[in-house]
Amino acid sequence: MLPIAIAVVEHDGQVLIGRRANDTTLGGLWEFPGGKIRDGESPAEAAVRECQEETGLTVEVVSLDSTVEHQYDRPGQEPLCVRLHFFRCRREQNQLAPLAPFRWVSCSELASYEFPAANQAILAALMR
Repeated sequence: MLPIAIAVVEHDGQVLIGRRANDTTLGGLWEFPGGKIRDGESPAEAAVRECQEETGLTVEVVSLDSTVEHQYDRPGQEPLCVRLHFFRCRREQNQLAPLAPFRWVSCSELASYEFPAANQAILAALMR
């Protein structure tokens, strides 16, 4: 089971998302900033680090929203089993725009973006 930390960053009714590169696992889908949890690192620390590395934004964890286990079937490859730790985060004030491919979108627009299946519960919560 691959442990992954996800930063769900909200600001002024918007949330931070980016598009996965086409040549990666789940390529072309949209995602929240996040990535693998390193040895000796807590999931919350990983969410903050990954967000900074991927977007250039410094965030603070507000709360753990949920933990989801999911298996992605990959034709011709072993299934990918992940444990996703979704953290609600807020950005520090007075920062520049996020690095590409990340952008701010309104929560009401999230339904028009295609995300990996394991993100469905958090997306539903954000769109309420």
